Amino acid sequence: MARSGLAAAARVARWADNALGPGRDAATADGKATLSDPSAERAARDLGLTRDQVRHDWDIARLAGLIEVHGDSARPGWRLRAWNRDDGAVLRGWVALFDAWSLATPEPAGEEPAAVAEVVSAMPQVLSFLQLSAGPVPVEQLLDLLRQRVTELRTERCEVPYAADAVSPAAAAAPAVDTDPAEPARDAELAPLLDWALHALASVGALTCGAGQATLTPLGNWAVWVKLEQICVAAQSPAGNIEQAAEDMLRGCAQLRPNAARAEYRAWLAARTVGGAVTELLAAARGEDALLRGLAFEALRVVGAPAEAEVRAAVDEPALRPYALLWLAEHDGVDAEDAHEVLTRQEATWLWVDTAAAVADHGEAPMLVRHLESALQPTVPALLDEVRAVGHPRTVQVLVALAAAHPDPALAKAVRRAAFQVHTGGS
Repeated sequence: MARSGLAAAARVARWADNALGPGRDAATADGKATLSDPSAERAARDLGLTRDQVRHDWDIARLAGLIEVHGDSARPGWRLRAWNRDDGAVLRGWVALFDAWSLATPEPAGEEPAAVAEVVSAMPQVLSFLQLSAGPVPVEQLLDLLRQRVTELRTERCEVPYAADAVSPAAAAAPAVDTDPAEPARDAELAPLLDWALHALASVGALTCGAGQATLTPLGNWAVWVKLEQICVAAQSPAGNIEQAAEDMLRGCAQLRPNAARAEYRAWLAARTVGGAVTELLAAARGEDALLRGLAFEALRVVGAPAEAEVRAAVDEPALRPYALLWLAEHDGVDAEDAHEVLTRQEATWLWVDTAAAVADHGEAPMLVRHLESALQPTVPALLDEVRAVGHPRTVQVLVALAAAHPDPALAKAVRRAAFQVHTGGS
């Protein structure tokens, strides 16, 4: 269903990738990602569509993340690149469109922005009710639910009805009543807005409307169920780090077992947008704490495909390159035990030093000695030669810690000598 619903948008996105890339014709004319008239004309001619169809499909492609506009050029989003090989990318594209339903169809003319915002905020509860009902629901029943939810939102804001400002002294002295004459009028405004919301959701394939009833499509039912599940996962944050920034969350996970840490990552991710979470995790990985660097990429493994574009960009950063290459190899299906083969000897040595820094900062001496056994180099002198050459900023500290931890006096002396040579710039 998702592939079918997005097929036209994917077609226009592929056309834009070929016709509007960097150095080619301008994609937009207003700096707001609106397709320019010449580009719309050309697309209509090339694809055998009308200009209105092209513009509609272009807007859907942008909302679904199939195309990204930068300045006056367009490039494919990661979902379009993964379209043919990754069903998850297709579903995530549709969910992005589903999340943007209020942008897919223009709101009714003349409606107050505040009223529109209230309805958009209230619709998740309406959709949850549709999902739990597991069948057609009368629109009148949905309107009652919408009124209740909007009333709750106004109460949460402690909103005072405008009519209260004009109450006369005689009216003030009269017995209190439970209703305010301004409220029925405001509630009546919700009917056309509910109609707009239902038709907007129908336009993206989330539900169907007819005969005074609304029903979630199988795709819409699945999407709402997934979102409810995410709320439940987020509410069950095992270690209570869900509200923390990425760096603090990762520190909180440092002492957890792998399965418990992954559960915590899932809860933390469920409470955030994917893009924002990936940005936070990579920012934490760029810090000085090598342990957080490794944990950040473990959390990015839980994110999966949506992190691919940003992880691929991180390959160009020396401090993140080995981690990013391993992540990409595993993402492409390479077994985790064999993924290290994608690293050059220098990259593997850099990663060994970075991991040793994490152990030195957060582990115990025996762990650092055991880490020595994981080096690729067959002998300690060979390891020291390559460690000195790799240029990791923590090399001296790692070697000093290793010398202090190792029980063999001769080996410890050789490691201390290597640390001194790195410190003084000698060979």
